[in-house]
Amino acid sequence: MALRFYPAVIDQAEDGGFGVAFPDLPGCTSAGSSAQDAALQAAEALRLHVAGLVEDGESLPDPSEIDAPVPDWLAEVVPVARVLVPVEVLARPSRVIRLNITLPEELVRSIDRVSGNRSRFLADAARAALG
Repeated sequence: MALRFYPAVIDQAEDGGFGVAFPDLPGCTSAGSSAQDAALQAAEALRLHVAGLVEDGESLPDPSEIDAPVPDWLAEVVPVARVLVPVEVLARPSRVIRLNITLPEELVRSIDRVSGNRSRFLADAARAALG
């Protein structure tokens, strides 16, 4: 397990809330009602994003410097803060086991509505329940 610190850009939305984007990880975003709340929510978004990349066998980019220029897709964002967000990077499991489980149909539909990947959703829920 290794600890990495990824830079995040926090900006204020028109509705008064705050958004968070990670320049090194397009698609990893979060939000909060205040800049501090947004930074706290960013840690959970980063954890889930990195865990998904590791689980899928994708490589993680190295974190850039906190003051590095932002990529073009973030060029129009006016940051109110830049923060470093820590994340523990766990090694990819060496062996994945296929399971056949039975769940109520309504529960499966609910999982599918909030998740693009059933297995990842169930694995994350199990990890959270186990601590």
